[in-house]
Amino acid sequence: MNATSPAPAPEAAPGRAVLLTTSHRVAPGLLSWPAWQALRAADRVLCADGAHPQLPYLREAGIAVEESAPTAEELVDACAGGRTVVVVATGEGEPALTDGLARMAGTGRVRMPELELLPASYDLPGARLLDLVQVMDRIRAECPWSSRQTHKGLAKYGIEEAYELVEAIEEGDRDELREELGDVLLQVVFHARIAEEHTEEPFSVDDVAGGIVTKLVHRHPHVFGEETARTPEEVKAHWMRTKAEEKRRESVTDGVPVGQPALALATKLASRARSAGLSVPLPSGEGVGYELLALAARAEAEGVDAEAALRAAARVYRDAIRATEKAGDA
Repeated sequence: MNATSPAPAPEAAPGRAVLLTTSHRVAPGLLSWPAWQALRAADRVLCADGAHPQLPYLREAGIAVEESAPTAEELVDACAGGRTVVVVATGEGEPALTDGLARMAGTGRVRMPELELLPASYDLPGARLLDLVQVMDRIRAECPWSSRQTHKGLAKYGIEEAYELVEAIEEGDRDELREELGDVLLQVVFHARIAEEHTEEPFSVDDVAGGIVTKLVHRHPHVFGEETARTPEEVKAHWMRTKAEEKRRESVTDGVPVGQPALALATKLASRARSAGLSVPLPSGEGVGYELLALAARAEAEGVDAEAALRAAARVYRDAIRATEKAGDA
């Protein structure tokens, strides 16, 4: 009988390495079901940060977590033989480990374990607003300038930021638009943070957000209620009716700030009168003011934003001035 060569031993399975990520904006312990499955099935669970906020909840659930910061080579060795190792990522996301694994895989000489990135919790839309609130809290407490600001002291910045936002919109600059929206949002959060300190009538950014949510829901019965609106005009009619019920104003001019730019003020008054179905003759008088009032009312009736139209014309005029200046220097 011929001797036969022994069969080669089967190559050990490379195993599985799972990088488990979580969001600090979600309460610790609230993990996805796939995350809990991976944690319970793992041969080892590692975490470099002994103070990681998830660890108490994992240990309470019976998950044995080792405080360890493995290198890429150590992680690959730990997975050898078909074992599963879960690494609970720190806030930085373990860049040294992932870079090391990428280098090892790139050599083609190492049998790599199955690598998986598993989000155990992740941000919902708007979650970064929580970061803004936290940053504002710290700035208000620790910054010598910010800690002394008042609503009145900040008022001028709100106006400036609003104008800069409008300019970004009209210029069509997307990067500038994103930045200016952030600056306007900062004003809201800053004022809300100051308001928390009022001794008699404090309110917070949550109160601000809750108030506008309630208002939006109430003024959109065609979205959140049983009413219907098929055209923008019907939507506006819903809005004006519910707004009038909320404010119980004696005049359509109530709530129109007279401190706004004069052209915008004239346009708003004309809009309020027209929306209310009031036929009010424009006051007669001599001078540029009355002429501008008539132009603003005409623009509103024709659906033209008088402020935007004048700014556009002024920019053309500005460019003409600059062109004349350059021609004179030539």
